[in-house]
Amino acid sequence: METIQSRGQFRYVTPVPPQAATGRVAQVYAQLAEDFGMARMAVFLTLSPSAEVLAATWAMLRESLLSGNAARAGKEVVALGVSMANKCPFCVAAHTTLLHATGDHRLAETIAAGGTPSDPAHARLLAWAKERGGIAGPFEARHAPEYIGTALIFHFINRMASALLTDNLLPGNLQKSRLVRSVGGRVMARAVRRRLPPGASLPLIADLPGSPESAWAAGTPIAPAYAALRAVAGDGGALLGDTARAAVTDTVAAWDGEHPPMGNAWLGGLPEEDRPGARLALLAALAPYRVTDADVAAWRGSRTDEDLVRLCAFGAITATERAETLITEALAGERS
Repeated sequence: METIQSRGQFRYVTPVPPQAATGRVAQVYAQLAEDFGMARMAVFLTLSPSAEVLAATWAMLRESLLSGNAARAGKEVVALGVSMANKCPFCVAAHTTLLHATGDHRLAETIAAGGTPSDPAHARLLAWAKERGGIAGPFEARHAPEYIGTALIFHFINRMASALLTDNLLPGNLQKSRLVRSVGGRVMARAVRRRLPPGASLPLIADLPGSPESAWAAGTPIAPAYAALRAVAGDGGALLGDTARAAVTDTVAAWDGEHPPMGNAWLGGLPEEDRPGARLALLAALAPYRVTDADVAAWRGSRTDEDLVRLCAFGAITATERAETLITEALAGERS
């Protein structure tokens, strides 16, 4: 019998299979199948060893990308642009297909080929997403929570996917075929084009800790979803010692949105015992596509799949919060 692990997408964790899921994980899987139209999505499967990280990630994705009033095609352009900027081939392939599912096949393939959308509004959204939000937001204020939320959740998801998954969205890299992307989009079209009621994911995270809600999302379900994600992902920092945790947060606080140089100099001069964990968290934050088997093995030892998901989530949310600062500073500058 084929197992999930044998499919070659999962690098370091064994996901909870849908048929064996219980509790919060089973509830997320059920809502994922209903609202996204897919019973199995590799990104969420790879988070399943940590039920809290899984639920908060799903809630943030659902409330920003899948529900709300902003056009789904525009939000998929943002998801795709962020994924391209973060060098996440898995997410680029997935959201090219989902952009096909909105019905705009030419737009999907134009962006996939590195082109500029013919629609000026889509072109501005793509440029904003690729710049990691460091320029003024090209959207109406009433839609800002959805676009900002979409950008931020993909800063987080891109990092988790790059660190923990291979690039293979489909067997044999079939996602590289334009025909396969187009057909996949048509299969998912009904689910993608539905308008979902906001807030349905919030019961899944109601008992989770929450950080202070962000002002840019005030009054929307995105606010508690993002607060929960920040809290549960941030808790992964407890797996590091104080010195290592401070090194990660200080390094990311100075990040300007660019990809770090090759080599190890940017990882800092930590004591030897702190280096493996801090290195892995920093890679998840700033260069997750560079995570190697050796990096994981050097830290992991007897630690569990849940520990690995939580440590990577700490790195990913630290970078996501830095991206949030860059985005909101640009918006504040535009309005002043």
